[in-house]
Amino acid sequence: MKSTVNLFALAASLLFTSCDQQETVSPAGAAATQSQDAVAAYTLANWMGSVDASLSLAQLSIPGTHDSGARFESIAGTAKCQTLTIGEQLNAGVRFLDVRCRHIDNSFTIHHGAVYQNLNFADVRAACLEFLRTNPTECIIMSIKEEHTPSNNSRTFEQTLNAFLQENPDTWYVGESVPTLGQVRGKIVLLRRYAATTPKGIDATNWADNTSFDITTPAAQLKVQDQYKVSDNNAKWTAMSTLLTETKASTTNRLYLNYASGYKPGLFGIPSITTVSNNINPRLTTFFTAQGKGRFGIIPMDFAESSRNSLIVKTNF
Repeated sequence: MKSTVNLFALAASLLFTSCDQQETVSPAGAAATQSQDAVAAYTLANWMGSVDASLSLAQLSIPGTHDSGARFESIAGTAKCQTLTIGEQLNAGVRFLDVRCRHIDNSFTIHHGAVYQNLNFADVRAACLEFLRTNPTECIIMSIKEEHTPSNNSRTFEQTLNAFLQENPDTWYVGESVPTLGQVRGKIVLLRRYAATTPKGIDATNWADNTSFDITTPAAQLKVQDQYKVSDNNAKWTAMSTLLTETKASTTNRLYLNYASGYKPGLFGIPSITTVSNNINPRLTTFFTAQGKGRFGIIPMDFAESSRNSLIVKTNF
């Protein structure tokens, strides 16, 4: 009996070894096999490492967060946009951060409107730098916008941000054009939504309010859907799906940003963020579950989480 068992084990071993060898050989050749192996190995913390370095960031599908630091509110549904911390978002696949800075005492605090989010810009930067140190194949696109009322400053918003940038200049990409992934691995890519006297970062200062719009500069083209006052979730989803279709069909280097976020104005103008996110996020999940490989741009979301991020990420492969 022992001899029979050993023979069976040997046969099984040969069979499974043969199967493994067949799975690592592709009709397209060794290069394709290596590519498949790399893709199979990615996690949400390092998925960009499996993306071709020659691709423009505009050619990717990128999970993002809207009001990335907004985790606190005094009235339910009025200010909180995320559950995960900045570090948790990045580890869950997010590569676009929407950072809203109040300029106070020549520094930056993170706000959603008037609500301080118990977070400072230095904390956001530290989380990003630690993530990139651990995952050097990745990059982070960071939109920076001035928020709320400035107070007690002796310099401009631009000058304060420049002071932050000068502390670790090699970690920032401040070029005006949309870069390739290879150009910015290990870096934070600045998307600038504040006025500047000296050009710096991808210029998105000509941001229209509550609509879909184009931004064209000599160095870059952007198309944005940011309809955030949402009285009708169906209309919001129509705007989103229209831009998703356009993005997938595009062959240009235009950078698409398609915001899933918004709020429904309620009684006395009190906003309800979750009325929108609870409707739009499941539609995003359904949409991306049905997608194969394709380009869908940056999708900034409220209450981003790993399972939905993963569906967006997989369309890169």
